[in-house]
Amino acid sequence: MSSQNTARPRAVFLDIDGTYADHGLAPEAHVEAVRGARRRGHLVFVCTGRPLSMVPDHILAAGFDGVITGAGARVDMNGEVLKDSRFSPETAALIVDTLDAHDVAYILEAPEALHGRTGVDERLRRVLTPVFAGRSRHDGLLSTDVDPVEDILRPVRYSDDLRGASFAKISCFDSPVPLGRLMDVIGPEAGLIPSSLSALGESAGEIFMAGTHKAVGIRVVQERLGLERADIVAIGDSANDIEMLEYAGVGIAVEGGHPSVLAVADQVTPGPAGNGVALALAGLGLLD
Repeated sequence: MSSQNTARPRAVFLDIDGTYADHGLAPEAHVEAVRGARRRGHLVFVCTGRPLSMVPDHILAAGFDGVITGAGARVDMNGEVLKDSRFSPETAALIVDTLDAHDVAYILEAPEALHGRTGVDERLRRVLTPVFAGRSRHDGLLSTDVDPVEDILRPVRYSDDLRGASFAKISCFDSPVPLGRLMDVIGPEAGLIPSSLSALGESAGEIFMAGTHKAVGIRVVQERLGLERADIVAIGDSANDIEMLEYAGVGIAVEGGHPSVLAVADQVTPGPAGNGVALALAGLGLLD
């Protein structure tokens, strides 16, 4: 773990869902924490599994120094695209064919848009609406009410033929068979992690490019800015945050997060309802 000396600037990388925001709602304390850390000369980045097309303006409005999306597949900073990797056309077509053959509801994730089969929106509404029914609400600075299902579906473009789509990651829902069984068909070019929506169990998950994870995106930023690894702070809660927390000088997990994330964390902080990001940054001496 790195020292908490605040004489030098730190670079903070924040997961969105379950960390910075609760189902699309960022509490005011988190917004002010981002702004306060940047006023002190620290750098703050979004580092999310969401594709860029699924990161709404009300999240980014707090002001960030850059955005890592697609769980490390894409890196944007100061209007420049530093990284944009996607599945090869051959692997992309194989994934689409395999998911279609097993009647999986899925969304293909690209920086410019999400892609879904015609009619998948209604299927996803049936599956996801009960999951979000008991969500908490925040009287936040940036948004007072966000429908998380529509937040997911808003950027989706629908088509009857997705074999030609270019994408970096796939979110799968409502699979009739455990998704792990399909990975042998898809092959070593792809990996599978559990969905952040744990209530969906083995019927849901995220398929990603093998070797791509959030720490890969962080390293791109680190090399561009000449950062010391010891000065990197990362906060997250889900399975796709494991490598990020392991790589950071200070890795902070959210209470109640994925057990593997908690196992690699240096510290633990509350979730968005408890203003955990703000508490963590204050504890590190990064705020006013």
